[in-house]
Amino acid sequence: MAKRGAAPLQGEVLQGTLDLLILQTLVLGPAHGHTIAHIIEHRSDEVLQVEHGSLYPALHRLEDRGWIASFWGTSENNRKARYYRLTRTGRKQLEHQTSRWAQLVGAINRVLKPASE
Repeated sequence: MAKRGAAPLQGEVLQGTLDLLILQTLVLGPAHGHTIAHIIEHRSDEVLQVEHGSLYPALHRLEDRGWIASFWGTSENNRKARYYRLTRTGRKQLEHQTSRWAQLVGAINRVLKPASE
C-alpha cells in the first residue's frame, strides 16, 4: 500500500522513468525485483512506490532490449530468485537517458518558473 503522498510508478509518471530508475539502481550491482523496488522506494524517501504490476513488465522489456541480463541465484531468505544486472549496453543507455532526463527537467522548470514582469 502506498504511503500518504506517495506516487505509485504507473501511468501518471512519464513513460521510461521506471526504466531509468531500474537502470540506475542496477549500477549498485545485481539485484532481484523486490530489492530493486525497495531501493527505489528508499532512495526516494518513500515518495515513489514501485508496484509489481509495473516492475516486472519493465524488467522484461529492459532484458528484451539487452540493457539488463538476468540469472538465477539465492536470495537473503535462502529462496531461489531471479537477479538482474546492468549490461554494457544498458550502462550506455543509462547515460543517454540520464542526459535526456536532465534536459526534460530543465525544460519543465523553465515553463513552471514565474514569468518576469
